[in-house]
Amino acid sequence: MSRRYSIAEARSRLARIVAEAETGAPIELTRRGRPVAVLVSHQGFQRLRGQQGQFGSAYSRFLETHDLEEIGIDDDFAYTERDRTPGRGAIAEERPIRTRRLSP
Repeated sequence: MSRRYSIAEARSRLARIVAEAETGAPIELTRRGRPVAVLVSHQGFQRLRGQQGQFGSAYSRFLETHDLEEIGIDDDFAYTERDRTPGRGAIAEERPIRTRRLSP
């Protein structure tokens, strides 16, 4: 479970909070009680950031090690299950643009 700190609290305890994040615990930062950001360790960030490959390359690797017929999947399974009919048309309604008047 991650710890929560307000931004004001985080400002005054930044060194301690960073040390806490370095241990691997995600830190949630809030503004007016609402979550706005998460502080994670650099290692955790790197893991989230880019170690994941694209679906196509993952699927190619899967096909190299698994025979679809052997596990009961047709070669064209993705094409036979997909609904290729066009979606419904969207009708744009004209609405007045609402503006907010700023007080001087």
